[in-house]
Parts: sequence; C-alpha cells; structure tokens
Amino acid sequence: MAQNQIADLKEQMNWHWRNTMRPLRFFNFDVKAIIPFFVLLFYARISTLVICVLSTLTFWALEKKGLTADSALRALRVVIVGNFRPGLPRFRYRRLKDFGR
Repeated sequence: MAQNQIADLKEQMNWHWRNTMRPLRFFNFDVKAIIPFFVLLFYARISTLVICVLSTLTFWALEKKGLTADSALRALRVVIVGNFRPGLPRFRYRRLKDFGR
C-alpha cells in the first residue's frame, strides 16, 4: 500500500511536464478567442460586441472541426496562395547551362 502511494506521489510530481504543450484555455475556449474581449473592455460598443461574439463562434467552429487558430491560418494561406510556394525568389532560380558550346 505504501509503495503504491509513493508511486502515485512520484507520478503527480511529473504531471507538470505532461501538460507543458497543452493549449491555454479560458472558460473552455482557446485564449486567442478571448483576445477580442479585451478590446471590448476598452472600446465598449455594440459593433465591438458583435465582432467579439462572431470571432468566438468562429474559433469554436474551427475547434469543433479539429483545427487550432494557427493551423486554421495555415490552411487559409494554402487556400489563398495555393500549394506552390517556392522558397527562393524568381531571380535566384537555377537555370540549366550548356557548357559544350
């Protein structure tokens, strides 16, 4: 019995390492969804409230779909730009050279 308690205590001491990569939550929402409400604190208008509610619902819908805010922005970038994104500017592309002539 005492060894089980010691093992449980050792396991509880390591819990903080398991939770280091979990996303931050505030009332079961991602923290990025709560940021517009800080704007609402300083600029309390109906339009700001509507923007806050719409952004929170958007983040909630993305989360239900399985996307975080960062991955949703990356997916939006792929939709806008497309799959072809060269790493070099056009003038730095390598060109074929014929040294035989």
